[in-house]
Amino acid sequence: MSKWFTHFSNAVAQAAGKPLTFALCCLLIVGWAATGPLLDFSETWQLIINTGTTIITFLMVFLIQNTQNRDNAAIQAKLDELIRTSKAQNAFIGIEHLTEEELEQIRKTCEARAKADAN
Repeated sequence: MSKWFTHFSNAVAQAAGKPLTFALCCLLIVGWAATGPLLDFSETWQLIINTGTTIITFLMVFLIQNTQNRDNAAIQAKLDELIRTSKAQNAFIGIEHLTEEELEQIRKTCEARAKADAN
């Protein structure tokens, strides 16, 4: 199931980001708007677009979040491996699990070191 969902979410995220997908969505909205006068701009006419966009948005949030989570995990693993095999400090491996305050302190320390090295 996990492998299928990974493949599916990747495919949907890729398709959603294409210009053709955007153009088709724009055409769908133009078509919906064009039917407004025919349906007297009824509540049902409005409900169709509201319901459709809500459902699509709701599902896309989860699919895109899944894709981003996996991408971030892969990038983090690659960065950890680069740190591990270089002269960088191994203490930086796994810092993505720290609190925001702890990360801010590390960022400030790194920034101060960079400024000191530049002088």
